[in-house]
Amino acid sequence: MEKPEIDNRVVMTLDAGGTNLVFSAVSGGQLIVEPITLPSSGDNLDKCLQAMVQGFETVSRQLPSPAVAISFAFPGPADYPNGVIGGFLPNFPAFRSGVALGPFLEDRFGVPVFINNDGDLFAYGEAFAGRLPEINARLAELGSPKRYGNLLGYTFGTGFGVGIVSGGRLHIGDNSCVETFCLRNSIYSDHIAESTVSAGGIRREYARLSGINDPLLETKDIYDIADGTRPGDREAALKAFEIFGTVAGDAIASAASLIDGIVVLGGGVARGNKFFMPALLAQMRGKLLNYNGESLSCVQSQVYNLDDEGEFMQFAHGEARKLQVYGSDRMVDYDPHKRIGVTVSRIGSSRAIQLGAAAYALNRIDGK
Repeated sequence: MEKPEIDNRVVMTLDAGGTNLVFSAVSGGQLIVEPITLPSSGDNLDKCLQAMVQGFETVSRQLPSPAVAISFAFPGPADYPNGVIGGFLPNFPAFRSGVALGPFLEDRFGVPVFINNDGDLFAYGEAFAGRLPEINARLAELGSPKRYGNLLGYTFGTGFGVGIVSGGRLHIGDNSCVETFCLRNSIYSDHIAESTVSAGGIRREYARLSGINDPLLETKDIYDIADGTRPGDREAALKAFEIFGTVAGDAIASAASLIDGIVVLGGGVARGNKFFMPALLAQMRGKLLNYNGESLSCVQSQVYNLDDEGEFMQFAHGEARKLQVYGSDRMVDYDPHKRIGVTVSRIGSSRAIQLGAAAYALNRIDGK
């Protein structure tokens, strides 16, 4: 997938989190308004909607030209095509019975409103303005004929989110319900994956392993303990991240086997990738047995860590060679080495979400 041409139309954006609403605007693939942060008040519908109106009004007063759309991310299940938020929303309980949020904002601002899952827009942003075009550009520089058009984006934070981009198109499913948080937990089989693959999961594992149940201890604190820069049970902290990576890797391996593309990790907990990445990759590179007892890779493509320069070079070069067409002198290129890669976002999840939101809105306006 190549980078799209620069589009200077303005789209107002929002990254809606359980604690804060972060507003901005995008034009030409760049944020053009310094992010504005307001409390979410997800348990109070009136306050939450007032904050949304206030945030977009504040952004609109700073724009060089009128916005052509509003596009933003909202966590959890919803009827996104119709702009209706509802269902199981732990961080926004005021929306559970169903709120026509898109139509409300369209009436208020007079422009089309597009809402998607935060994991979806993270993946879309990484596909159009993040790691996917960067990786393809690097492959071209290295003379590799290989290019990638599919991307799995995962957000590691309060929850375990996912987005899928295939051939440049966002896959949202028939019910706007492409989710990963509810997959079976590979360690605690009667729990969902998000019980472990989340900030809360790391805190719970650290408390269990260390015997230290400190409610004020944040995931960043456990990262610092693992890094040896803060007092605490370092062994327990390292093990907590390892367990996180094991469960995440198992869930990602299943999806990667179906999507067959680049995997990009983002979210606040992704900062701890040096602690969880070895376990995550070990799961994706793991083996399973068939009924004859033969050992097979659980992901049929070889999995590379694209943030390791040595592994990226192997990933880029593959095993390309010339193959003679039977009965002819004609030669064709052939690379039997199937490969995918895992990498961490370089632009950050919030920026990827905002850029993805803008790209999605403009493509929808243009009928793409």
